[in-house]
Amino acid sequence: MTREEKFMLEAVKLAGKGVMANEGGPFGCVIVKGDEIVGRGNNRVLTDNDPTSHAEVVAIRDACARLGTYQLDDCEIYASCEPCPMCLGAIYWARPKVVYYAGTKDDAAKSGFDDSFIYREIELPREQRKIPFLKIQLSDALAPFRVWDEKSDKKEY
Repeated sequence: MTREEKFMLEAVKLAGKGVMANEGGPFGCVIVKGDEIVGRGNNRVLTDNDPTSHAEVVAIRDACARLGTYQLDDCEIYASCEPCPMCLGAIYWARPKVVYYAGTKDDAAKSGFDDSFIYREIELPREQRKIPFLKIQLSDALAPFRVWDEKSDKKEY
């Protein structure tokens, strides 16, 4: 068994464990730095009553807390299934060096976890989306951006 297969097996085990505990869908994730698992997560949507408690997000939060950082640039992500659009966004913000996955989004769709509608919604103009996105014009809405732009001691990320 390769190093990568060993870590992927851990992610798959987490997915199965979460399903058996009725915590959420069949998804697991581990984050590895060097040869050590620094973050673990399984889907906890049902347990946490939180639609963002996907395995990858849970694992990213765990790894960042353990490592004391908001970026995982020296880390690898092992996801039991190809990440959904939300997790994909979280992964890009975390900036790992690589993502490995086992199942595909098509495999997930066959079990009722079809996120293709989200990809379609993203491509639509805001006014055509199923959930309305309505802009409210406020005179000071951009004030926090001006403060950020002028802040001399900000930490860029």
